[in-house]
Amino acid sequence: MNPEMPYNPLDKHNLGKSVADALLARQNTALGEIEAFSGAGIYAIYYSGKFRPYAAISSRSDVLQREIPIYVGKAVPPGARKGNFGLNSDPGQALFRRLKEHAESIRLATNLEVRDFHCRYLVVDDIWIPLGEALLIAKFSPLWNKIIDGFGNHDPGSGRYNQLRSRWDTLHPGRPWAFKCQERPETQIQIIEELRAYLLTAPDTIIGDE
Repeated sequence: MNPEMPYNPLDKHNLGKSVADALLARQNTALGEIEAFSGAGIYAIYYSGKFRPYAAISSRSDVLQREIPIYVGKAVPPGARKGNFGLNSDPGQALFRRLKEHAESIRLATNLEVRDFHCRYLVVDDIWIPLGEALLIAKFSPLWNKIIDGFGNHDPGSGRYNQLRSRWDTLHPGRPWAFKCQERPETQIQIIEELRAYLLTAPDTIIGDE
């Protein structure tokens, strides 16, 4: 018989879970109506619209017992990009700006409406941000993190448009800079079929089972 492992509150998994749980306890906010605030942190974005391929995770679904995020992300202080996590660099409005960027990407998409998106966000001490994000992605396997990548991309800038257009921009066209990138080999229909196949074998957390 294997002995019970003692609970360690300082284990990195348990620390990350505490951050993730704190985010999930936050109140929902309409993504397009967030007012400016300061801080860096983590967030989860949810969908409640009628785009049929997302029916399994839309909060309109009658079978959902709880909300399933379509995307999980983080916004770190500017200094974190140089490896300065935990050194109390000024985050400014990093988290607010990131959420505002996402709202604008959705507004530009031809087949999405920003009013169908809401989010939870949590200002977090910078050293815990990557751990909290990683735990949330592992827990929910959000579609825009796992199968429809590219939502969080920025304009690559002049001279870099030879890269492939993201799967997100192929499925949800509208961002002007994405049209300058090279067309993908997959079509919208092929991506939707792959998405449907993924949902058929997805983890229970995708379809709302506990």
